[in-house]
Amino acid sequence: MANDELALKSFIGLMRTSSLFENLVREDVTRYDLTTNEFIVLELLYHKGKQTIQTIKERVLIASSSTTYVIDKLEEKGLVCRELSTEDRRVTFVSLTTKGQEKMATIFPFHQETIVHYFEDFTAEELADFQNMLWQISQKIKLERG
Repeated sequence: MANDELALKSFIGLMRTSSLFENLVREDVTRYDLTTNEFIVLELLYHKGKQTIQTIKERVLIASSSTTYVIDKLEEKGLVCRELSTEDRRVTFVSLTTKGQEKMATIFPFHQETIVHYFEDFTAEELADFQNMLWQISQKIKLERG
């Protein structure tokens, strides 16, 4: 099989698998009255702590224009709070509330268990190779497409 054909088949496989994972995560987080985008923001804050809105926009896998809306919804649910920077009034920080921290402490172990389950048949070396290949592809796209 030519390299071109393998590349196309790999791309199709990646897209199908990505779609399956997206559906899996959506089903899981819906049980906790969250959207996937809300969960992604909560997960970032849970693991990295207080972040600026700009950092959240740069780090999460959602459209930049949707980030403020998602944060608004999480704030309405009492899961996050905003705090103006004392050093720069243009900067706003977002952090988990106690309720948000407790919710993620409940949800995340189940989420992690689900994801790990689908990777458990691979060795650490295979997973590292897979992660490296995905990183190389993403870097090439960023370099060539901005």
